Amino acid sequence: MEKQTALFPGSFDPITKGHQSIVERALPMFDKIIVAVGCNTAKHSVFSLDKRIEWIKQTFAKYDKVEVVTFDSLTVDFCRQVGAKYILRGLRNSSDFQYERNIARINQELAEEIETVFLMTKPDDAAISSSLVREILSFGRDVSKFIPKEITISAEDFKK
Repeated sequence: MEKQTALFPGSFDPITKGHQSIVERALPMFDKIIVAVGCNTAKHSVFSLDKRIEWIKQTFAKYDKVEVVTFDSLTVDFCRQVGAKYILRGLRNSSDFQYERNIARINQELAEEIETVFLMTKPDDAAISSSLVREILSFGRDVSKFIPKEITISAEDFKK
């Protein structure tokens, strides 16, 4: 059976252990996973784009099948541009499912040839979110237990 390319879009502000787990667990399913840092018009990033790309590349450096890119278009349009037939999304809870299901439905209307694949986070990662990591950092606390071991993030990394 021929495997395909999956796009894992997000703001990754910052990348967490949950994001890392989703990609690593999806690797056997796909020939390539493109981790795509998108421009979300509803979000204002705390960390610079360059810093987020650097952290993601460090996290997945040992995986030849993972590519890291940026994009500033609709996700399905970018999927078509890079030849991805799947959008990979992680789900932590039922709220994530409700939100992601609606996006998947709209994406299917826009590009019926592109499927969304959902993976549940591991129970240990279900409470971790980028926003909680940023909150902890804002108080000068250590976030190493919530982010990939390959990277280090400190309050000094906040965008000025």
